[in-house]
Amino acid sequence: MLAQAVQALLDEDVAGIDILQLSLDTPLYSGRSLESLVRTFIDLHRHDPARRLWVFFDEIQYVKDWEVHLKSLVDTFRQIRFVASGSAAAALRMKSRESGAGRFTDFMLPPLTFAEYLQFAQREDALIIELPGEGAPVYRATSIEALNQEFINYLNFGGFPEAVMNPAVRTNPSRFLREDIVEKVLLKDLPSLYGISDTQELNRFFNVLAYNTGDEVSPENLARETGISRTKLMDYLEYLEASFLIKRMHRLDNNARRLKRARTFKVYLTNPSIRAALFGYVDTHDEAIGSLAETAVFSQWLHSTRTIESLHYARWKQGRSDLEVDLVSLDPRTQKPRFAVEIKWSDTCFSDWSLLRGIRALATEHALARPPVVTTLTAAGMGEENGVRIEFVPTSLHCYTIARNVLRMEV
Repeated sequence: MLAQAVQALLDEDVAGIDILQLSLDTPLYSGRSLESLVRTFIDLHRHDPARRLWVFFDEIQYVKDWEVHLKSLVDTFRQIRFVASGSAAAALRMKSRESGAGRFTDFMLPPLTFAEYLQFAQREDALIIELPGEGAPVYRATSIEALNQEFINYLNFGGFPEAVMNPAVRTNPSRFLREDIVEKVLLKDLPSLYGISDTQELNRFFNVLAYNTGDEVSPENLARETGISRTKLMDYLEYLEASFLIKRMHRLDNNARRLKRARTFKVYLTNPSIRAALFGYVDTHDEAIGSLAETAVFSQWLHSTRTIESLHYARWKQGRSDLEVDLVSLDPRTQKPRFAVEIKWSDTCFSDWSLLRGIRALATEHALARPPVVTTLTAAGMGEENGVRIEFVPTSLHCYTIARNVLRMEV
């Protein structure tokens, strides 16, 4: 994206000598201050002090105290527009907030959505039809079977642009993607930022979470199963979430209230493809496909900061039964449920509503802004029973619809 930004400037007739791009993990720049690099650039081309220039710093986290030096550069060279990027999301976010107030604008880049994946794979036009609607557009699949196959591809490698664009990466994801995740983030970025001494323990813990993405967990059970103390385990969860590898989702009760002493929560990978990179590809019949489909639906909302923070799951006891709803969004103003989604990778629930007791109970108890949604494998349509209307939509199409509409809103 930095290269694309540079190309966009060149296309707008910005002179090449007015643009500086540096990858700061290059050994040649080790020990050099950011200011010395900028001054070398200015002196080399004899730039006028008032001339508009563009400077791109990649992997800026490799520079010690980068946030202090970048703040100084912004104040000193007011004619220069600075762009700084890095893969250590936790480090960048924390330090930019500490030192860049009023000067820095942060942009988080979530993994590819399903809609973006279809664009990159050049399959969107062939598989999706857009129909006019009263509000947001309505989408239909030309072939739900073909769209489901692309959805399986998305779960396996579609969250990583390099895998979508490069067949060599797709054929050996563990070699390329696992190295990026494990070696760069878990074994290098996080330990250096938080002073983690036992990187293998952190790696093992993340593997447990990745393998069980979408599951409800408790700190006590995790500590017992992994042998990691509860205090350290909670720290690890915080670090992994700050690094944008996982996202926790909290629980509601049957009254749609957040539990004050919640002992459980769900943990999702921010990118469903991470699981395949670590443990191998899945197909439509794999036992993990339901959890990965749920993870994919959840991850589409990462592009909307307002919505992702409103999402919870609901679980409560009714008699001897445990009822659950996968996704419930609370209105930030009223804290009342506004929409609910139950994610299934099967058409059985379309005809057997006994499998939908949780979402039916929630819809009966609360006035939702729109009918609750139940996702399926291929079935679609509206159903009604005892005054409760439910919309059924294939999971792959629902995933695409969220992604496309969220991206439209954010643009």
